[in-house]
Amino acid sequence: MKRRDFLRQIGLGSMVAALQPGRLYAVTPAPSGEPPLERLIVVFLRGGVDGLNVVIPCEEDEYFDRRPNLAIPAPGQTDGALKLDEQFALNPALEALMPFWRDKTLAFVHATGLADGVRSHFSAQATLESGLGGTATAVDGWMNRLLGQLPGATYPTRAVSFGASTLPLILTGSSAAASQPLGTAAEQMHPTDTPDIARVFDRLYAGQDDLSNAYQAGKMARQRLMADLRQDMAAADANAPHPGNHFAAETDRVAHLIRGTSRIQLAFMALGGWDTHIAQGAGEGQLAHKLRPLGAGLARLIQNLGPDYAHTTLVVLSEFGRTVAENGNGGTDHGHGGVMWLMGGQLKGGRVYGKWPGLEPDALFERRDLAVTTDYREVLWQVLQHRFRLQPEALSRILPGFTPAPEALPRLFG
Repeated sequence: MKRRDFLRQIGLGSMVAALQPGRLYAVTPAPSGEPPLERLIVVFLRGGVDGLNVVIPCEEDEYFDRRPNLAIPAPGQTDGALKLDEQFALNPALEALMPFWRDKTLAFVHATGLADGVRSHFSAQATLESGLGGTATAVDGWMNRLLGQLPGATYPTRAVSFGASTLPLILTGSSAAASQPLGTAAEQMHPTDTPDIARVFDRLYAGQDDLSNAYQAGKMARQRLMADLRQDMAAADANAPHPGNHFAAETDRVAHLIRGTSRIQLAFMALGGWDTHIAQGAGEGQLAHKLRPLGAGLARLIQNLGPDYAHTTLVVLSEFGRTVAENGNGGTDHGHGGVMWLMGGQLKGGRVYGKWPGLEPDALFERRDLAVTTDYREVLWQVLQHRFRLQPEALSRILPGFTPAPEALPRLFG
């Protein structure tokens, strides 16, 4: 086994994807008087969330006809959807997000996704995380490439994946990134947390070679994150968060870490369980039971970000949508077009963006799915351009092979 692979297995290798030769990246607080960091938080809903039951086309007869048991009632009806505009409504399980819609820091882009018709979770997730076209081989992620285009010194906790012990594809690449488990996994000890083992590793990797730098930086990143996390967990216990809302409790910790001295600028979270082939439900069911804590958690995250929310963009996305018609098991199957969520400062929110193709049979992709009219990279291009003031040359390195289509999408930010 190679030593770098061993470091990755014991947990420190996942802290640091790669380091420039001969350089140790320290975690440092923001210099006094420095302007607020511009931040991006990406939440990936793994499993293919049913976008048609998130942002509901409440004026489409086909929606109700093809979902006799799963359709959310129209606004104004019992357990009805929450009106967004004259065409769309929001799932009532996401009521916690309506204040952000009203203050115009929440928007949706409907009929988004991949240009090809892939319905494999693995392939579609890899494509979205890589930021590439459907036929390209994914070897690194677009958030990692974004790190390489941001100005200023790099440090291991500039980009952090929360919730998993290893880096996801979206943050894998040549730039330093960190991973931080949440919940009960956050306090699990690594072998190098044991003093005797730590002393051996400290002596073994005390040099200035690449692998020693990787070990030292990974250890520093873990110590900083764990210290901040323990402080936040103590505060959370004192405040007694709602015991059933695990995602909301986790977003409390994420917000604390982002606002702390770790200087986190990019954050990634992935939530599973959105593959609703059975028992999806309408007003109640597994989709509503997933959406409710998601909406509450995002609201809590924004509340805890405080003034930093004005300098933050949140992107919520999934690998694809679901079929227009419900299946025979009370659920929906793998589809095509979905919906992306955007939240944050300077967003021209309070709108549902994207060219709506309709749900008539001839308008559907392969006569079964919502068509994709907006490539997901159109949205990411605008987000990165606005949030980080990146020029087209830099954006082309982050999203290689993609060129925005003129007039494909109105300006999302003011």
